[in-house]
Amino acid sequence: MNNDNQFKFSQSVFVLPFLFVFLIWFVYWLEIQFGWNFNKLGIYPRNLSGFKGVFISPFIHSNISHLFNNSIPLFVLCASLFYFYKDVALRVLLIGGFLTGLLTWVIARESFHIGASGIVYLLFSFVFFSGIIKKHYRLVAMSLITIFLYGSMIWYVLPIKEGVSWEGHLSGLIIGFSLAIIYRNRGIVKEKFQFSKTAFDTMFDENGNYIPPVEPEETKSELNYKYVYLADEEE
Repeated sequence: MNNDNQFKFSQSVFVLPFLFVFLIWFVYWLEIQFGWNFNKLGIYPRNLSGFKGVFISPFIHSNISHLFNNSIPLFVLCASLFYFYKDVALRVLLIGGFLTGLLTWVIARESFHIGASGIVYLLFSFVFFSGIIKKHYRLVAMSLITIFLYGSMIWYVLPIKEGVSWEGHLSGLIIGFSLAIIYRNRGIVKEKFQFSKTAFDTMFDENGNYIPPVEPEETKSELNYKYVYLADEEE
């Protein structure tokens, strides 16, 4: 398949990321409007009741600053995923989101972990590492743009700030890298250069040995001779 045919714009590139961002804002609006607090629906590690947060926590945010800081990179990276990796985008988002939450549930400290930052790190990791692994020039360019825009996020996979779920960030980074390896042969891949074969190439075998040209045999035409004797002509 021609790689260039896969770089076609479709409405899903913006529609699905917009719906995702709209949904997390809508959930936060419900909390403000009705005075609800969904924080305890987040991931609570190694607790069966806290396992439901694996599915719910990306839609829950503690305050407007938390929500705003996740919204912009979530939209940009999600749109990049659906444009450059449309063949596996939905799988990365759904399977990767679940595995990120699951790994957070396994390794995180005992506290409620909420927010879509784990998904942001998942998308950041997948988009960055996929471009490097596939070595396609457009994907590598996207990887460089991603690291330029959001490269500073890498520090937050470490416990450097109180109240930040660095375990969720680390989980997203690990799962994104793993999926980039798993899907390295899906979708757009680097095309191998094909050399055109010339007449000179046919003079050598696959091991580089010279093959002398075979000259065609000359066809000899048959000549029929008729001898006429002078005696016969006089008669």
